Formats: sequence, C-alpha cells, structure tokens
Amino acid sequence: MLHGRGASAEDMIALAREIRVLDIAYIAPQAPGNTWYPYSFLAPIAQNEPALSLALETVHTIVSSLADSGFGAERLAIMGFSQGACLSLEYSARHVSRYAAIIGLSGGLIGPPGTARNYTGSFDGTPVFLGCSDVDSHIPLERVHETTDVFRRLGANVDERIYEGMGHTVNVDEMKAVQALLRF
Repeated sequence: MLHGRGASAEDMIALAREIRVLDIAYIAPQAPGNTWYPYSFLAPIAQNEPALSLALETVHTIVSSLADSGFGAERLAIMGFSQGACLSLEYSARHVSRYAAIIGLSGGLIGPPGTARNYTGSFDGTPVFLGCSDVDSHIPLERVHETTDVFRRLGANVDERIYEGMGHTVNVDEMKAVQALLRF
C-alpha cells in the first residue's frame, strides 16, 4: 500500500482498516519526507530522479523479500493512492507478472505525455482496478485511459471506473471494488 504525496504509511493503514479484509497482511512503506518523488508524475522522468528510482527500488525490495518468504507475485496485491498509485502502476508495468491484484486509486503510469510505453511480459489475467474522477486536478483522465490501454495490452483484466465530479479522493464504490479484489 503506497501513500500519496504529503501523506504517510499510517494513512494507508487507516485505509486498510476501512477496507476490512482481515485475513491478509498489509505492508505500507513510508516515503522519505512523505513524498516518493519531488515533481508531478507527468514531469519528465529525469526530473524525478534519483528519487523515482529509489522509490521503485523500495517497492522491489519489499516484493523480493515477500517472494523469498514464499509470497510470490500471484499472492501479492499492489495498490496505492495518488502518487502512490502512480508508483504502484509504474512498478507493476516494469515488473509484469501474474499478481493477485493491482489497484490504482487516482493515478496513472509515470512520465510526460508521449512517453514510450515499451513494457513487456504478460499479466496473465491479473485483475486491475483503476478508479479516478473525471475532474481530478492531479490526474488527467487521458492518463487513466492510457494506463488502462497499456495494462490491457499486457494481458491484465482491467476494471476502469471514472467518477463524475468526484475530485481527488476515494469513494465508497472504489472501497467495495478493492474489498472484492482483496478477497482472493
């Protein structure tokens, strides 16, 4: 569970309590200074370095540690909100595998418009949930659609839900979708 800019791991644990799926373990790392990378996810990737690479490495270290403990990707749900959603989605696209679920709440793949999306591999039917507002001030609707297209091309089963006038938040319908995905 990856938090958004200015938020914290504790915020994601609070979200886990709201999700109320109790038979799974939740891991919520804390970003240094409460931000995974310094600029918008739409900025040139080089502008967000080296923080972006360090953030991706943080996620990879956790995923690798879980795999070493017998919890492979097929037993792992990767999720985030806002900046954490962007990081979750970018990590998943760079490390394509069959996951239990991938959840992006108000997020999209990282990079400016026109970024090449040369990811390879197969998600092999991984369920992916992308929820966002049509008027989110941080996440352009076009980027959500682009992310959906990329994940579908890579073999994911994407449930994209766009909410009219919602803004930059999480709603009850999204929580129910997350609950359903986490009951794997």
